[in-house]
Amino acid sequence: MKRIISIILAAFMILGLAACSSGNRKKNNESFVPKLDKSTACKINIAGTYDNFEALEAEFDRFNEYYPNVEMSYTKIDDYNKLIGTVLNGNDAPNIFFSFSWMIGNSAYDEAFAHMENLADAALGLDLDCIRPGLLNRDSQDRVLTVPIFSTSYGMLINNDLFEKEGLKVPTTLQELLDVCASFREKGYASPMMGYSVKASSCLMNTVVYPICAGTLAEHPEMVVRANQGDPEAGVYMRSALETLSQLIDKGCINLDKCDEIGDNYTKVILRFFEGDIPMMICTGDTVSGTKKRESQSEAFTANPFTYTFAPIPVTDKGGYFLDSPSVQFSVNNSCDDLDMTNEFMRFLISKTELNQMASVKRLITPSKDLSFDKVYAPIGGVAPDLVISPTALGIEDTLAVQIRLASYQVGRGTLTIDEAVEKYGSFK
Repeated sequence: MKRIISIILAAFMILGLAACSSGNRKKNNESFVPKLDKSTACKINIAGTYDNFEALEAEFDRFNEYYPNVEMSYTKIDDYNKLIGTVLNGNDAPNIFFSFSWMIGNSAYDEAFAHMENLADAALGLDLDCIRPGLLNRDSQDRVLTVPIFSTSYGMLINNDLFEKEGLKVPTTLQELLDVCASFREKGYASPMMGYSVKASSCLMNTVVYPICAGTLAEHPEMVVRANQGDPEAGVYMRSALETLSQLIDKGCINLDKCDEIGDNYTKVILRFFEGDIPMMICTGDTVSGTKKRESQSEAFTANPFTYTFAPIPVTDKGGYFLDSPSVQFSVNNSCDDLDMTNEFMRFLISKTELNQMASVKRLITPSKDLSFDKVYAPIGGVAPDLVISPTALGIEDTLAVQIRLASYQVGRGTLTIDEAVEKYGSFK
């Protein structure tokens, strides 16, 4: 009898769990109602730059709960930036493809933009209102050709346990940052702040300087167009940012000799931070996205784990700028096969539920208005509204960003003075 009762109880538990699971799934997707024939069979391919995309593959599985006969796949394209236009004109063109803010205004991507569907078309039914407005780029015809799937920012990883161990508080202003770096140096830390510094691309110098420049331009929005055009007169808006960078280096907050030991701005930065002896590691949210997966790859972190968060670098007397920027964006190929089902997948994906789910898996900032951050991003929630800057809404284009990146790198390395960099604005290549 006991055995029979146990079997019956187990059966009830299984049924209960199944019902619970079904209820949760229904709750998670209650806002999505399929519009097409659920038996439709077709293939949808998404092309991008990631080596793998587990977060997206999880969305494929969720979409297949509604359309089980739709075969979903993701493909990485080598040399994506040069080949995406060619790929879109080929026989195996993807249905959806990665797009980036730096493509805007660059004639090299005219072919890619010609293939982009207007995702603001009301007939498609995408819930663009769930996305923070500053992340959405609308062209002169009010079209939305790129939709952010992830967002990112600039800042630093903070070893909170190290601050606690040394009896110091995480800085919230520039002066506090300078003071805490001095305290760490007195305690034997050769470089309280570190980051990738070997090449201009993804260098720590730009991560420090770019948010300050964006904040300065936000106070002078009339100069953004001229700065995008490379007008030398716009160089003065880099000055305060370059002065802050030089101050951090000159005062020993950043030891470039130590930073030069870091081989790249992704895996090597993360693993160096996980050694546990770096108070603050300068990087972007795109780098932070790789931390969860690499915790187990670090012997030092596995042996001595610590709590860490990501926050803007406090570069003003009010705090640090949260540069609310798109990371990866999706565009739909307007000439792809099975365009209706492709748009149906985009309608499914562009929702608070799915975007938050993807951001959680990828450990990037959600582009939705929900802002339910991973705990690593918790400090961003406390940034004052006047320190939140959207480069997209401000109208910053890649031509401007390139000038800042190259100027900051050369000033940081000491190959140009601040005055020389300001005068050279518009001619960096």
